[in-house]
Amino acid sequence: MTTTLSTPAPLTAGDRLHLARAVQLAAQNVLENGGPFGAVVVSADGQIFDGVNRVTANNDPTAHAEVTAIRAACRALGTFDLSGAVLYSSCEPCPMCLASALWARVSTVRFAADRHDAAAAGFDDAVFYDFFDTPVERRSMPVVHSEPEGISRTAPFEQWSAFAQRVEY
Repeated sequence: MTTTLSTPAPLTAGDRLHLARAVQLAAQNVLENGGPFGAVVVSADGQIFDGVNRVTANNDPTAHAEVTAIRAACRALGTFDLSGAVLYSSCEPCPMCLASALWARVSTVRFAADRHDAAAAGFDDAVFYDFFDTPVERRSMPVVHSEPEGISRTAPFEQWSAFAQRVEY
């Protein structure tokens, strides 16, 4: 994955409409037993894909609005690469959602409410933003490099390198 630095294009009327759609989806989702988060992915060719937070409705901690919108777009487009797409979110993406957008190669993320607005409503992700800045020995969840028994820890990567039909990503 290559990284290039760029500045987002100025906000357009279309951007404002997609962002408003994300906020509307979030508000409606509250009435449908979901969290107050909505997202819209607009592909490079202009196709639109919605997503809403279904964490509690689906008992899936990864079912954040941005992730569900990315999943919908990728499934419909038949690709894991959303280069050129814009992700509009009702709220500043949490670290998981931001990482998902990076993995999907989304070109720009635009959001309405910020993390402080979310925290004021009871959705404080500060612990997640701070996790990687916390010294390893003081983290709330240990993440420990460990050696497996009876197999090389690099066996999957060796298999991947030798597999001629692999799909690079």
